[in-house]
Amino acid sequence: MQRRSNPWPHESHRLLDILKWKARIGPRELSEMPEAGNRPAPWRKVNKEQIQTPPAEGWRILWLGHASFLIQGCGLSILIDPIFSDHCAPFPIPSLRRKVPPPLAVGELPLIDAVLLSHSHFDHLDLPTLKALTGNPRIYVPEGHASWLAAKVSCPVLELPWDGTTGLGDAVSVTATPAQHFTARSLFDRNKGHWCGWLLEGGGCKIWHCGDSGYCPAFHAIGERHGPIDFAMIPIGAYQPRNIMKAMHMNPEEAVRTFEDVRCHRAVAMHWGTFQLTDEPLEEPPLRLQRELLRKRISPESFVTGAVGQLWEILPGAS
Repeated sequence: MQRRSNPWPHESHRLLDILKWKARIGPRELSEMPEAGNRPAPWRKVNKEQIQTPPAEGWRILWLGHASFLIQGCGLSILIDPIFSDHCAPFPIPSLRRKVPPPLAVGELPLIDAVLLSHSHFDHLDLPTLKALTGNPRIYVPEGHASWLAAKVSCPVLELPWDGTTGLGDAVSVTATPAQHFTARSLFDRNKGHWCGWLLEGGGCKIWHCGDSGYCPAFHAIGERHGPIDFAMIPIGAYQPRNIMKAMHMNPEEAVRTFEDVRCHRAVAMHWGTFQLTDEPLEEPPLRLQRELLRKRISPESFVTGAVGQLWEILPGAS
C-alpha cells in the first residue's frame, strides 16, 4: 500500500523524542505565558430546534468542540471531524478525557447529509460518533482511508485526492485541500492514508476547514487558488513541545499567518480547549492569538476564539 507524505521539506522528530516526552525525561519546555490558566473552552447549550433546518440564506456554523463543526447551508447539514465520545483514544485514557462536553447529544443532531473527515487520528475520526448518526450520510475522506472505514460503518465512503472536487447535491462543491500532518490508528498503519482540509463552496460563500496541520507552503497556494475565503476554521492548539509538534500542529502565531495566506475575511479558532493533547495550558492559545492579532493590527473580530456551542451566521457578500 502506498504511504503518504508531505511533498515539501519540514522539521521532523524521532519516535525516541515522543517516548522521552511522554516519560517526562529531560527538561520541559516552558510556557510563553505562565499567567495562562488551564480552564477549558467556554461552553453553551444548543437546543436542537436551533439547528433542525439549514438557514434559508447563507450558512450557519456551530462549533461542537475541538475540530468538530456542524455546517448548514443550501439545504444541507454537514459534519466535519465529529467526535462526541468522552475520550479521544482507542480506550479510556484518563489524560485524553474531554475537558468540556459537546453542546448537545449526538442524537439531537439534524439529519446529516455528509461527513467530512480530515484524517484518521482518534480526535478527528471517532467511530462511535459515526455509527450513532441517523440516516445514511455520505462520508468523505482523503485518499487511503475508504476501504478501511467502509468496513467499519454502514454509510457510503468516498475518497478525494488533494485538490479533488465533487458535488454535495446540486448547489455545493467540496474540495480536499492540502495540509501538513500524518496519520495512524496503530503502530502498524502510519501514513497509509492521507490528510487534508476541506473547502465548501455554495450559496455565494466559501468556507474552509484547515484540517489538522502544521504551518506549510500549501496555505499560500490555497489562497491563490481559492481565496478570498469568507469563513475559515483554523487550529491554534496542541503545539508544545515545539520540537515535536511543529511539523504537525501550528501555534497561534502560525495560525495568523495561515489566516493571511489563505486570504480569510473571518475565522474561528479550533483544536484547543476541549482535549489536553500537549503541554501548553488550555488557556494559552487564545491569549497568544489575541497578542499576535494585535501585533499585526488585525481586527480581533476577524479571527475569534468562541465557545463550544457558539453559532456563526455567514451571509454572501457580508465580508
